[in-house]
Amino acid sequence: DLAQEELHVVLLDTRNRVLDIRAIYKGSLNTSTVRIAEIFRPAIEAPAAAIVVAHNHPSQDPSPSPEDVAVTRQIIQAGKLLDIVVLDHLVIGHTYVSMKERSMGFD
Repeated sequence: DLAQEELHVVLLDTRNRVLDIRAIYKGSLNTSTVRIAEIFRPAIEAPAAAIVVAHNHPSQDPSPSPEDVAVTRQIIQAGKLLDIVVLDHLVIGHTYVSMKERSMGFD
């Protein structure tokens, strides 16, 4: 039950085994505060073949916002340039939403 938003990235190897989980950001998330480079820095250093991004909604409503979809699209584009697969973006509240399962930002 977090009072503020947190964004974490799960780093995976070529067999999708977890290498590490890193906290990237705490505070109020929006497209202007999330630096895509900060999401990928630990993935490049690991080096990770793929990532899963996850963040919470303090409201406990896991419905992805339009900003969540926009940020997800940016993350996926950056992953393509860096050759790091973005497997999913999870939004966590009282339950969770897989943005990939709902095709939100994953075209």
